[in-house]
Amino acid sequence: MTAAEVGQERPGTAGQRWLARLAGLFAAAAIVIVPVFAELRSLAMLAVGLAGVAISVASAYLFLARRGLLRWLSLAVFALTPVAVIVVYAFYSLIWVAAVSAACWLLAAATSRLALAGDREDWRMPEHPVSRPAARPFLIMNPKSGGGKVTRFDLQPKAAALGAEVFLMSGPEQVDVAAVARAAVASGADLLGVAGGDGTQALVAEVAAEHGLPFVVITAGTRNHFALDLGLDRDDPAACLTALSDGVDLRVDLGVIGGRVFVNNASFGAYAEIVETPAYRGDKLGTTLDVLPSLLQGHRGARLAALADDKQITAPQALLISNNRYGSADIAGLNRRVRLDGGVLGVVGVTVSSANDAVRLLRGSRSGGLTVLVAKEVTVTADTPRIPVGVDGEAVSLPTPVVCGIRPGALRVRVPRGRPGATPPEPPVNFARLRRLACWPFWQGGGPG
Repeated sequence: MTAAEVGQERPGTAGQRWLARLAGLFAAAAIVIVPVFAELRSLAMLAVGLAGVAISVASAYLFLARRGLLRWLSLAVFALTPVAVIVVYAFYSLIWVAAVSAACWLLAAATSRLALAGDREDWRMPEHPVSRPAARPFLIMNPKSGGGKVTRFDLQPKAAALGAEVFLMSGPEQVDVAAVARAAVASGADLLGVAGGDGTQALVAEVAAEHGLPFVVITAGTRNHFALDLGLDRDDPAACLTALSDGVDLRVDLGVIGGRVFVNNASFGAYAEIVETPAYRGDKLGTTLDVLPSLLQGHRGARLAALADDKQITAPQALLISNNRYGSADIAGLNRRVRLDGGVLGVVGVTVSSANDAVRLLRGSRSGGLTVLVAKEVTVTADTPRIPVGVDGEAVSLPTPVVCGIRPGALRVRVPRGRPGATPPEPPVNFARLRRLACWPFWQGGGPG
């Protein structure tokens, strides 16, 4: 940040400034308490702590990247290392010093985030009033989704009581939900909705967007990532039906990959290979642990490259393209998206081939193994004519090159007026900003601090 930018920076509230100063005091206490009370033993204390961290990181990587006896030995080392560190501290009567220092660090982190919380940009998506309630809502429900939530929460009779026509995906045969939705629109439906997983949501959302119709999300899936970012109640799917009688509209973006829509993300490389495995749906964790070693050691999968607008990503092992950015560098797409109307794709590329790369990756977005950016368009190429892709958790195979884009404001989602709402984002820790807050008004325009 230049001196001119610092001079134009907001001073923050009085509360922010005092919280920043308090964070500095807690951090100073955490550092000072160790040498003051542990004296010369503080050097040994520091060495043991650093050794414990290094061993934990190495053993965690070996657990993910190896099979057989070495994997389980690594897991045992990972679990026992913190215990060993505590035993060493106890032997030298240093546990209370470590505990107080750790508590000060935690308090410093908490007060830092509180101090920076006032810097958050507007994170709420604007709500638009419903000009005319739907006269012929049409809802598609999957009774098998989410372990049977449609039946457990009586969604079909509750929707029918609100005047909605319900299509149940009850048969053993595969249902073309997009075709069902298009037939409903041709018959006069003026609202579409889905009680099912994110993959089904995306297929029907595309039809709703094509015809300019409102779309209702009912949280009957397993994880409901799209619903979570819309601020819907994931514990009570029936509450989502309130959107039919007392709702507001949100304008959200849709991601596009190879001509089809996605509401959450499209994943390539390591994650897509895992999703493609037949056992994935029945045992996600076991399948991931079984496939990951080959992927980390470069023994499986096509060699990828990506062009995000004008930025090149070379040979990523895992690549995640999301409909708007996630709140952090999240290669699995399990974090939160604060807003879905930014008009951009979130891009996360990961390269991990050794324990050293794993350690660098743990350092965050500045690691050489992690690329985090936003783009309007991403083109993914490979050394094979087709590649597996996980689109909203569904495994598909697409011809290369694969082009991903964004349709800003393409979908009108109708949500209950009284929904729980999205959680405000955690502000990133910015030490320079904290320092300027703590020193204000002495630090202005690059002045003395």
